[in-house]
Amino acid sequence: MSTLKPLQIDVVSDVVCPWCYIGKHRIESALALVPDVPVKLNFRPFFLNPWVPREGISREAYLTQKFGSVEAYKGIAGRVVAAASEEGLVYKPELVARQPNTTDCHRLILWAEAIGKAPEMKQRLMELYFRDGGDLTDVNVLVQAAADIGLDADDVRKRLATDEDVARVSADAQEAADKGISGVPTYVFAQKYAVSGAQDPNLLARAIRQVSAEINAQAAE
Repeated sequence: MSTLKPLQIDVVSDVVCPWCYIGKHRIESALALVPDVPVKLNFRPFFLNPWVPREGISREAYLTQKFGSVEAYKGIAGRVVAAASEEGLVYKPELVARQPNTTDCHRLILWAEAIGKAPEMKQRLMELYFRDGGDLTDVNVLVQAAADIGLDADDVRKRLATDEDVARVSADAQEAADKGISGVPTYVFAQKYAVSGAQDPNLLARAIRQVSAEINAQAAE
């Protein structure tokens, strides 16, 4: 019977960050490599593009502002599409027509956490965005995504129409920025070691084992 103290891993990321989409898959692959290590995985919000208004903007306007032109993004996108494909993930940048502000997405992930479904909610939103070109500024799309993973659709629709947890999500994202996190995904182990970037699962698995051993050795002292 394991009496090991669970290792807390905070995954700081955004649902519209393609490397976060890849990084989520890689941390899950890493966990599968260390099934004997108890882990508590938390998904923490980050705003990749805090300047995007709550109602979102067209993808064209976004790419022009961020990369100079739609064309300029194509080379970058090609590399990310290939990296996603290697993980068995699908990214179709040409389907994305609208760039959302992700406040509401992070609210959904927080609400899903209450029923133990944060990873599923995050995955659903990312698949909608990267694979299907779903419009994450559309409340109907968000409500359906929440219903897909087991949240009550009517309840979610009502809550999205309010400011419930907007301040909390914003404060959590600000806290990550205040701690110096500027690139995502960032994995924070035991609230003290941070690994930035969508790292190889083997590297992440080694880090999980190492930090878990350290915190359990400290607990035994």
